[in-house]
Amino acid sequence: MLFVGDDWAEAHHDIEVHDEHGRSLARRRLPEGLEGLAHLHGLLAEWADDPAEVVVGIETDRGLWVSALLAAGYQVYAVNPKAVHRYRERHVLSGAKSDAGDAKVLADLVRTDRHNHRPIAGDSALAEAIKVLARAHQRLVWARQRQLNVLRSALREFYPAALVAFGTDLASPDALALLARAPTPTQGRTLSLATITATLRRGGRRRGIQDRARQLQAALRSPQPEPSEILASAFAATVAAGVAVVAEMSRQLATLQGELARAFATHPDARIIRSQPGLGVVLGARILGEFGDDPDRYHNANARRCYAGTAPITRASGTKKVVLARFVRNRHLADACYLWAFCALTHSPGARAFYDAHRAKGNGHDQALRALANKLVGILDGCLRSRSLYDEATAWGNQTSTAAA
Repeated sequence: MLFVGDDWAEAHHDIEVHDEHGRSLARRRLPEGLEGLAHLHGLLAEWADDPAEVVVGIETDRGLWVSALLAAGYQVYAVNPKAVHRYRERHVLSGAKSDAGDAKVLADLVRTDRHNHRPIAGDSALAEAIKVLARAHQRLVWARQRQLNVLRSALREFYPAALVAFGTDLASPDALALLARAPTPTQGRTLSLATITATLRRGGRRRGIQDRARQLQAALRSPQPEPSEILASAFAATVAAGVAVVAEMSRQLATLQGELARAFATHPDARIIRSQPGLGVVLGARILGEFGDDPDRYHNANARRCYAGTAPITRASGTKKVVLARFVRNRHLADACYLWAFCALTHSPGARAFYDAHRAKGNGHDQALRALANKLVGILDGCLRSRSLYDEATAWGNQTSTAAA
């Protein structure tokens, strides 16, 4: 067996190769790309006849380099950088750190402790594509919300009438169209009913145009303190730029959502995932992409819950025992599971009863939703293992029997 530590950077990889006894056989710095991969394969071929005899430890599970290692037939372990930091302290107590030193730590880690880690999951290319699209969509949603917060802050300072008109829905086509047409209080106040109506139509509104136009006109003409002309001009430029950015983000979100929906619809697990209460196309695609579709990735439902971050952690020492939420987790998956639990409240009587029971015990809203998400992840795991669709009676039958007793 060969054990390889790969400390990666943007332009190069520091490689350390150990044998079964921990002896260092080679240490190299290889360039990123095909040249580095060819050199690595040639180096390992000197000691290993079978690629399955090569075990690689690296601090990432993504990228073309990792894909090439998997395609070559090596056993690849993606180790969390925080875990590597803890292992480093077994070798160096002074706090010293180097890329070559981290490669040695990774090689020792997969030689002695790989049983405590999992190999990179063998997800299908389609699942990986869905994950890429879902993460891009989610990040763009977050980025648009940050931009909306900046826009709202600017409007609050000089154009509060716009916030009266649109409230928190600044991403709506109505808000974007009218703010682009009238980015200052003076311009907004002078808009006629006909102009507002035409602007709403250009923004895409098809129903209730006249009523909405009258509401917006009244809101835009509501009294407010007047900024100076030069200040209003500066803020107007800020608002116009922000509106243009948000509008383009919204268009790109719609495009990404279409691509995500098409990819998700072709996956064999999509029907099972869509059958779960509260999971639509976008949220279901996020769940599928983050969990992956390797049937052997999770040993049981609890392993899936731990990966999702919904399972709590226990800290026990002596007579003290505390159960806490799991904060070190996959942020994308944790966010999706939280939204899933919230949506399930209105789609599943069993989920609603489960949530209400936790609230009755004195748990807060977030705590009850985390518990519900933990339950839903377990139900999903069972459906995927049995290749069956969600059934309300089967999913919550035990809870109903317990409550009746």
